[in-house]
Amino acid sequence: MAANKKKSSPSNLAAQNRRARYDYSILETLEAGVILKGSEVKSLREGRASIGEAYATEEHGEFWLLNAYIPEYSGASSFGHEPRGRRKLLLHRREIRKLANSVQRRGMALVPLKLYFNARGMVKVLLGLGEGRQSYDKRQTIKSRDWNRQKAQLMRNKGRY
Repeated sequence: MAANKKKSSPSNLAAQNRRARYDYSILETLEAGVILKGSEVKSLREGRASIGEAYATEEHGEFWLLNAYIPEYSGASSFGHEPRGRRKLLLHRREIRKLANSVQRRGMALVPLKLYFNARGMVKVLLGLGEGRQSYDKRQTIKSRDWNRQKAQLMRNKGRY
């Protein structure tokens, strides 16, 4: 009998930052582990977290996830957690050096795109290294997205006549 492997599916998604790809042009993505307390993991499994205003920053050679909202778990009475606390990110040394150089020298931002459970049940965050977009860049993105949608619709309708 084959072992059941859990594949990454939408049910494993704990939180998503949909606005990040609109506000930033993401040049590179990478996966990082997150150090959490037990009550934070249980709260994430309920799927009520938000990373819309979250960002990652480097302090003393370590990266931290700031302003991510993980609500308190109702079952954790006295051993709860701080909903908007700092959470340490787990990265390799060379990844830390590379990201720190990109953020400091080139003025890029490190934005969380997704917070999810991997196949082993560990909490991971997908970070995007990107540059902030100006308002005219955002308008151009909307225009190209609408044009691609219209092209696809025209191609679908072309086969019907």
